[in-house]
Amino acid sequence: MMAQLEWVVKGGDAVLPDGVKRLDIGIAGGLIVAIGEHLDTTHAQIIDAAGLTVMPGAIDVHVHLNEPALGHWEGFRTGTLALAAGGCTTFFDMPLNGRPPTVSVPALRLKQALAESASRIDYGLWGGLMPGYLDQIEPLAAAGVIGFKAFMSSPGSFEEGDFCEVDDLHLLRGMARIAPTGRLLALHAESEPIVSALAREMRQEGRVDARSYAMSRPVWAEREAVRRALLAAEMTGCPVHFVHISSAEAVMDIAEARRSGVDASIETCAHYLTLTVDDFVQLGAIAKCAPPLRDTSNLERMWELIADGTINLVSSDHSPCPPEMKAGDNYFDIWGGISGAQSTMELVLGEGCLKRGISLERAARILAEAPAQRFGISDRKGSIQVGLDADLALVDLNHAYTLKQEDLLDRHRQSPYVGRTFGCRVIRTLVRGQTVYEVSGIGRGDKQGGGLPIRPTPLFANRQPRRQDS
Repeated sequence: MMAQLEWVVKGGDAVLPDGVKRLDIGIAGGLIVAIGEHLDTTHAQIIDAAGLTVMPGAIDVHVHLNEPALGHWEGFRTGTLALAAGGCTTFFDMPLNGRPPTVSVPALRLKQALAESASRIDYGLWGGLMPGYLDQIEPLAAAGVIGFKAFMSSPGSFEEGDFCEVDDLHLLRGMARIAPTGRLLALHAESEPIVSALAREMRQEGRVDARSYAMSRPVWAEREAVRRALLAAEMTGCPVHFVHISSAEAVMDIAEARRSGVDASIETCAHYLTLTVDDFVQLGAIAKCAPPLRDTSNLERMWELIADGTINLVSSDHSPCPPEMKAGDNYFDIWGGISGAQSTMELVLGEGCLKRGISLERAARILAEAPAQRFGISDRKGSIQVGLDADLALVDLNHAYTLKQEDLLDRHRQSPYVGRTFGCRVIRTLVRGQTVYEVSGIGRGDKQGGGLPIRPTPLFANRQPRRQDS
């Protein structure tokens, strides 16, 4: 017998795995319990979705909310409010830039406590692969981290004990330990020897402008690191996830390795799909990131690789900092990171679906379904199906608006998209059936908490290495 409906999202165009259909969605106990035409609403509260598109809530697998100790950079309360305003219902928080970084179980417990008290949407927490902490991999996996993150280039740490990059030996040994845990390894793939040498040359020549910074981190530095990581993944059998891939060439390198049997997924970010290096020069430090923005032809090729399914998912890589860290004329010294938590879904739908003809089903896949499947949470999240959490984003595809700074809900309200006209707008976001954001004002206040932790199903356990490390 179907549970008595508590809420009905009525009359919207629901983006289901098998197509877009005008249906009602019935919710009880935080779950989707019915999908159909003209559901009985006798005892239910109605959410009128007429004229709206109902997307599965986005799962942003790459967010930096900087807890503990650096909450003044962002923090769980403001960061998750911004995510909710962008139609995101679940996020995975990276192990940096908090102090201590999440490379041990005590550090994880500290972050868990902070997230539990402040996150208004559901969350997973990344563990870190860092020299000196390899023995923490198995305990962190047992404690519930969503996966592990490693840097192949410097993350720009400031103090002793901050998160730092791995060398090739620690990368290989870390992968060998991660492989049996049922987790995967996320990689920031840029070659540190290449980018540091080029940066040093630029500085010596006095070339510290935006374009010179971008030139110091070329596509071939990304590709070189990607190829090294793929070889290590092949040797150890460790599933890998390449974060914020910026170039079509690197995407194709990973796709070729997948065809040969390497278990690898590809993430890109909304800024690589909407901004170019010329925008970086024009906008300035607010658009600085690593890898840097690329040219227009690369941007269009990235959309093609989304359309054909080569790129698996899109994240925000929301990486905020205080405004003073974005000031100055030396682009090598300015903090690198784009604050985009609030805009990812609207950019994918507007730039991808409305402008380039990407299907809504493809958008739902890269924003929700594929992340849920890749990270072992598809038994609860990722699509609009009976039995899954009622995580929904109601979007008006006919509501164009120009983003203003006062529309932003992250702590410092910094975004390269301010002044940009979006082709659509998230109107309402539900997490497990509860409204956490509404454009009219609901969910914008001081309410904290409510989000629940997510533990992955160990989909990748018991992998055996294809070649032994000598």
